[in-house]
Amino acid sequence: MKGIAGLVLAAGASSRMGTPKQLLPAGGGTLLDRVLSEALRSDLERIVLVLGFKARAIAKGLKTDLRHPKLRIIENRNYRQGMGSSLAAGLWAVEKDFDAVMILLGDMPHVTAGLINLLVQRCLQSGSPLAALTSGGRRSHPVIIGRPFFPDLHGLEGDEGAKRIFAEHADQVLLVEPPGEYDDTDIDTPDEYRAFQRKRKRMNSS
Repeated sequence: MKGIAGLVLAAGASSRMGTPKQLLPAGGGTLLDRVLSEALRSDLERIVLVLGFKARAIAKGLKTDLRHPKLRIIENRNYRQGMGSSLAAGLWAVEKDFDAVMILLGDMPHVTAGLINLLVQRCLQSGSPLAALTSGGRRSHPVIIGRPFFPDLHGLEGDEGAKRIFAEHADQVLLVEPPGEYDDTDIDTPDEYRAFQRKRKRMNSS
């Protein structure tokens, strides 16, 4: 592989949250800052942040240094068409220079640089065109998708995501189990956000 680029998907309208979840407070920054900072600290060679809904306001509300040399921000004006359009938009930005992409969801606050690096290392060692972290014995995120499946990514429609690719090519998937317990919660609703805040406070006070 020529390398792996990270695609941080954060273009959605947060309809179930009722407010842009990308900018919800999460420690010293926002929920999206939390994901971005870990991605930028990782061994991924480039990070593409895909924004859509209220893209300028969200970019302005971030505390991450948007001039970071590894970071590129693109706006998916077709974000209403679903996650598939954001995947394609991010892929267009890197597919000439990288042979694989890691898909990172902007609302998964427990993904760390260490987990990202673990998945990258295992994928490169194995040469697998598809790889994913596991949680509770099942496939989870982040995931890595290699060049052989780039056309499939471009062909995704709506909110389909890459799930079908992994299901149809299960024999080519490398599953990587993180050390210890991996919380792969994604934050979609006010109840999930409150639960995340309670957990973070417990961890900070212990």
